[in-house]
Amino acid sequence: MELLAYLKKLFTYDDWANREVIRNLQELPHSPLKAVRLMAHVVAVEYLWLARLKREPGPVVWPEWTITEIVWQQEPQLRLINDYLASLPPAGLEERMEYTNSKGERWTNTVDDILMHVVMHSAYHRGQIAMVLRDAGIVPPYTDFIQAVRGQNIRE
Repeated sequence: MELLAYLKKLFTYDDWANREVIRNLQELPHSPLKAVRLMAHVVAVEYLWLARLKREPGPVVWPEWTITEIVWQQEPQLRLINDYLASLPPAGLEERMEYTNSKGERWTNTVDDILMHVVMHSAYHRGQIAMVLRDAGIVPPYTDFIQAVRGQNIRE
């Protein structure tokens, strides 16, 4: 499978996993605030990185969104990332991007490394959300990549 196609698959997984966590948080009578804050961060940072890739201003890194706002923000993300991927020229994944991180530090990375980071960053924080939920006596959703593949929630 070519890299671009695999990145699309990973972002389809990421979207599915984010929606599973958001759905879980919506269904709880009282979602732990830390879990909601982490999920808001996941969604916001995905927008932030897409904005950086498009050389546009991005949102704050730690927004104070409600679950309803998170749902609204999550809704178009997969379409937006797929639109971005479709707009890349043939060598676009290898392009080096300069950006300034949230600490004000200047960095340069390739587009493909940035995109991989986005998926891994989200998985990392979904793991933190799972721990917060477990600590609160709540069974978190199972959002591992292999679960998405097994359930045919993403294309192979």
